[in-house]
Amino acid sequence: MKDLFPLIQDADLKGKIVLVRVDHNVVKEGIIHDPYRIDATIGTLYHINAKGGKIILMTHEGRPKNKENGNIEISEKTSVKPIVEYLENKLHIKIKIPDFYSHQDFGYLGIETSINHLIKELRNSEIDAIYLPNTRWFHGEEAGGEDADRFANQLAGIADIYINDAFGSWQPHASTTNITKYLPSYAGFLMQKEVKNLDRIYNPKRPFVAVVAGSKFDTKIEPLFALLKEADYLILGGVIYNAYISAKYGVSIKGINQNDLDSAHRFVEFAKQYEEKLVELPYFIEADEIDYPTSENSRMHSIKDLKPGMKFNYVLDIHPDSFDEKNVKDIFMNARTIFINAVMGLTPYFNEGTIALDKLIDDNQEAVKLYGGGDTMQELKRLLPGLYIVALDHPKYYIFTGGGAVLKAIEHGNPLGLAPVQALHEKI
Repeated sequence: MKDLFPLIQDADLKGKIVLVRVDHNVVKEGIIHDPYRIDATIGTLYHINAKGGKIILMTHEGRPKNKENGNIEISEKTSVKPIVEYLENKLHIKIKIPDFYSHQDFGYLGIETSINHLIKELRNSEIDAIYLPNTRWFHGEEAGGEDADRFANQLAGIADIYINDAFGSWQPHASTTNITKYLPSYAGFLMQKEVKNLDRIYNPKRPFVAVVAGSKFDTKIEPLFALLKEADYLILGGVIYNAYISAKYGVSIKGINQNDLDSAHRFVEFAKQYEEKLVELPYFIEADEIDYPTSENSRMHSIKDLKPGMKFNYVLDIHPDSFDEKNVKDIFMNARTIFINAVMGLTPYFNEGTIALDKLIDDNQEAVKLYGGGDTMQELKRLLPGLYIVALDHPKYYIFTGGGAVLKAIEHGNPLGLAPVQALHEKI
């Protein structure tokens, strides 16, 4: 691991202000639904404290930037306050959030000198940590160029050492990449653990089965190309499976945009050379509406019955009978590594496909099961809470904190394909 990036365990932390980038992006509408990503970083925070370091935390939270006009909205919906309250209650510590001047369109323009009094309190142990406001509230975080460098330089000005423990935050932003230019930088324990588990995908025990679902084909097509080449079997679900069905069989399904359909046609063409690897789930569920659909107005269809020109309403789930088919069941039961980044149905209305998938995977006692983060993790907890609890500590299971980061790393075939990992690598 030392040849990949500098490690936190090799850093001299005593008496140092340590700026820690975490991925605590777990708040929705002001509520934490699953603290897994917070809890996963506590080992790093404990280590810093035990070695005499003083902690300043930062994370992004939600998407406060308006896509149409670029304005940044500062609101309670994307505040780190619920995270601070969670940490204070869990660890019995005192954390303060600094407040800065907010521009009506550009959010926070930078780190202001008003933070200095909090840093003094931190050094004097009057408080236990500082938690910066949502990094995406700062104009420079996602701005790129000189603005990103300026913000990163300001961040560096309040600390002595930088630790990246935010595997799930793979985008090249000021707080994940630019910051390494200005401070001694190290990988935290979670970052190390996540990258180590990537090797179980890069060098899997075989047969290796990958299951990927999602709402946008065009954002997942490159990782799917890589998985189709490297895995023994690839299984699709969600909207990307609908787009695949439309492209391959010449049928029309409501809700598929042209970008996804174009990507699906590319994928279908590419997959012709790997036909034996691509497993088509045989049954899907169609419903008349996407808003508040019910099982009463839904119908099951078989792939075998598809003919060019057929039109369907919204396809909202994989029918659970798909996972009882002998060929599908055999593939899962014979697997020795299974990677899952998949919610099969429209949540929260259609859950049976996801439940059937996760139960079948659990039936295989020999395989290593690697779950991507995000929705995959949240739905496992919601639908099968007992299995979720087992998976947190079971040696045959691993739950990544960032599904998008895993797919990006798969696409590149190397963790250095993640810009923040590359930025740390350059500090060796």
